[in-house]
Amino acid sequence: MASPPRMCLLAIDDDPATLELIQAALEGPDLQVLCVSDPAEGLNLAWRYRPEVVIVDLLMPGMSGMDVLDSVSERLPQTDVVLLTGDDSASSAVEAIHRGATDYLLKPISVSDLRRKIRRTLEDAERRHRAALAEQEAVAANTFQGMIGRSAAMTDVFARIRRIAPHFRSTLVLGETGTGKELVARALHDLSPVAKGPYVVCNCGAIAESLFERELFGHVKGAFTGAVSDQPGFFEAANKGTLVLDEIGELPLVTQAKFLRAIQYQQFQRVGSPTAMSVDVRIVCSTNRDLREMMRKGEFREDLYYRLSMVSIEIPSLRERADDIALLVRFFLQRFARDFQKSIDDITPRALATLTKRRWQGNIRELENVIGGAAMLCEGRSIDVHDLPPGEADDCPPREGLFPFESVEPLDLLERRYARHVLECCNGNKVKAASALGVSRATLYKLLDSPGDTKEELAS
Repeated sequence: MASPPRMCLLAIDDDPATLELIQAALEGPDLQVLCVSDPAEGLNLAWRYRPEVVIVDLLMPGMSGMDVLDSVSERLPQTDVVLLTGDDSASSAVEAIHRGATDYLLKPISVSDLRRKIRRTLEDAERRHRAALAEQEAVAANTFQGMIGRSAAMTDVFARIRRIAPHFRSTLVLGETGTGKELVARALHDLSPVAKGPYVVCNCGAIAESLFERELFGHVKGAFTGAVSDQPGFFEAANKGTLVLDEIGELPLVTQAKFLRAIQYQQFQRVGSPTAMSVDVRIVCSTNRDLREMMRKGEFREDLYYRLSMVSIEIPSLRERADDIALLVRFFLQRFARDFQKSIDDITPRALATLTKRRWQGNIRELENVIGGAAMLCEGRSIDVHDLPPGEADDCPPREGLFPFESVEPLDLLERRYARHVLECCNGNKVKAASALGVSRATLYKLLDSPGDTKEELAS
């Protein structure tokens, strides 16, 4: 068995006698002690060796210990900093802890006190290291068909997929935007008897209402102006496999009846053809809309809903599976470190705590984007709070009585403003903008065309 890596401690002090004492008291087979009298040179050694602990004198010529503390805390957030001070008053100690120091030691140094505090600090560092490794191993241990989760809610989802996949003919996948409905649909296909057959996805939100029938069922030559040849639709393309209809709530009423017949009898007619064609297709429909409410409003057929919902899978939001956030963060961190070719291998406890407090309205997709942005900005080996997008640290519920409600803008105004911003980033392409926002094109139109908008309201 390989021996554990040797840990490193860096001591910075302009007093040679203090450095000699530290080295003599702490140097050992498991701990390398580096000593330097110049603070600037000490920082260079810190960036090179990335020590677990830095001991630094508070008062030094050229650069104070507080300055060294600030630099190390910003660039090496996982490194513990212990300050040396000859001031036995509480003020300097409190300031040091407030600015990120782990502990402080009084001069003249007590060898027993030094060894006790450094041993405790190194034990904490080793504990964090083991916890990080355990989280990385947990990612692999809690991965199911490309999905990450160990919470009770996701364990139930995984078990339901296993039970449904071998037998389903049609099923409904429900969940908020960004929860992973696409991954569930793919898992159902991959675990089904038709796993080697085609896997075809139809994005209902990206199809114009007048084109739904021909896109689903195809058309024959001469069926309409411009139909110069026979063209198969999604049903034919998915024969002997699985057809996924993403955002089934966008399917027009006039098409829902034909769609119901097609999945019930596994037969359909191409547009312009009197001949019925038979297929063997498994259907997965997904949506983030409330189909029961749509039924009550007459926007979705009851018979189609009950046909699809005979077996359904509801994916919990990220807010309902907070136990999975750390796993997902590790997974995305590893992936983006590989994609960006960076040596990022950890996230600080304070950054992880900040992410855990978020409401995650965009669910896993939002978390993925946040970690991707942080990995791109990160200059060290650990993502810290300052690497997160602006506002992340403040996205936690305010304490009662301290929130300035009068300064809050209406949510619908923020949604409309953001929708226009995304549309501009997509150069006016509404299909791309709707896909980037994770909504249907019809929903995007509603956001863009909301009544009462003014240039002043929607100004960035």
